Amino acid sequence: MQLVVARVGRAHGIKGEVTVEVRTDEPELRLAPGAVLATDPAAAGPLTIETGRVHSGRLLLRFEGVKDRNGAEALRNTLLIAEIDPEQLPEEEDEYYDHQLIDLDVVTEDGTEVGRITEISHLPSQDLFIVERPDGTEAMIPFVSEIVVEIDLEEQRAVIAPPPGLIDDRAEIDSTRDDAAAGDDAAGDES
Repeated sequence: MQLVVARVGRAHGIKGEVTVEVRTDEPELRLAPGAVLATDPAAAGPLTIETGRVHSGRLLLRFEGVKDRNGAEALRNTLLIAEIDPEQLPEEEDEYYDHQLIDLDVVTEDGTEVGRITEISHLPSQDLFIVERPDGTEAMIPFVSEIVVEIDLEEQRAVIAPPPGLIDDRAEIDSTRDDAAAGDDAAGDES
């Protein structure tokens, strides 16, 4: 199975290094020197990682055969793809690869059908499930333990405990003004 592990960004310097947008939780495994990666577009690869280092919080890679800025810039926006065993699981117990989560049915704790996961959006603060609902609309479910209470790969479902308003329009809004107004009305009745 193929897994997108990074996207090539801008050239860095004049010796063929590129910045990469990491798309894997295991960059030390997938983007290590010596790794051979397929590419999209396919004509750009395969690429073998020669060196890797972190500079100012960004991962920089140099590929075999890419020795100057022009060669590095030609790779910009290329997706780097690793071949992985589909049975392989992440090292941590509560971690999942995107391909394991795509197409899972999403249900609430009481069994109400919400939809099907069609995409995982990796944001800086958290990951989101993009869920296609039966009516064709989309819902975005934060992939956090308070909301996604169970991932059952055998049953092919994700169980959620959504707060009010996440998957419906019945959000409960608490207002202290309402309580204060009720108190003022009660005080006004006594005089």
